[in-house]
Amino acid sequence: MSNKLLRRIVLLCTVLALSACGGGGHYGDHDHGGGTPLPVPNPNPWPNTNSCSNEGLAKSALSPYPTVCMLTSSGEMVFELYPSYAPQTVSNFLRYVADGFYNRTLVHHVDRDFVFQGGGYSSGMFEKRLSYAPIASESNNGLSNLRGTLAMAWYGDADHAAAQFFVNVLNNTSLDYQSRSKPGYTVFGRVISGLATMDAINAVPIYFYSSTDIEPRQEVLIYWVQRLK
Repeated sequence: MSNKLLRRIVLLCTVLALSACGGGGHYGDHDHGGGTPLPVPNPNPWPNTNSCSNEGLAKSALSPYPTVCMLTSSGEMVFELYPSYAPQTVSNFLRYVADGFYNRTLVHHVDRDFVFQGGGYSSGMFEKRLSYAPIASESNNGLSNLRGTLAMAWYGDADHAAAQFFVNVLNNTSLDYQSRSKPGYTVFGRVISGLATMDAINAVPIYFYSSTDIEPRQEVLIYWVQRLK
């Protein structure tokens, strides 16, 4: 394993372990006295639509799986979800979707050409309080962290996933389940429409505060997430 790959695995484990503790606090520990500032607010704080696009609806209709539509300030993505592979994870995610938990949250972490993570912070990098208890890992389900897949973040250990998720920008099979001591991350969905949006988020300018804190320079908003079927 290369040193670069090892660094990224350690980085992701650290970030996903620390980024959402459910305490309602502020993310990171930035030195604003001469250091880099917080991500600036997005100039488009409100969505231009409250409905999924015709293309997104068409892709959803073709999928045999449950689907959700996510509108971000970088564009729209539609995900199909895999309850037969990760029933508890999908049920938990859809519960947060139904509650409107993800509406007006952020993509708060962008590790270019690796993953981006969201679903736990509102504008200003304030942490959202969790609504439900953490769930157990379902990472040993045969699904792989490939480009465009949707996976759960966890904090402390693999059986403490809650609301935050990440999207694999490239094939990241090193994040797959390997053993009980190396549980990896539960894949539970995939982008079926909006890969261009995924790539646009991956390309946003970033602040590298530290090896475990890489944020967009301008907030990437998640306006809403809606279940389609």
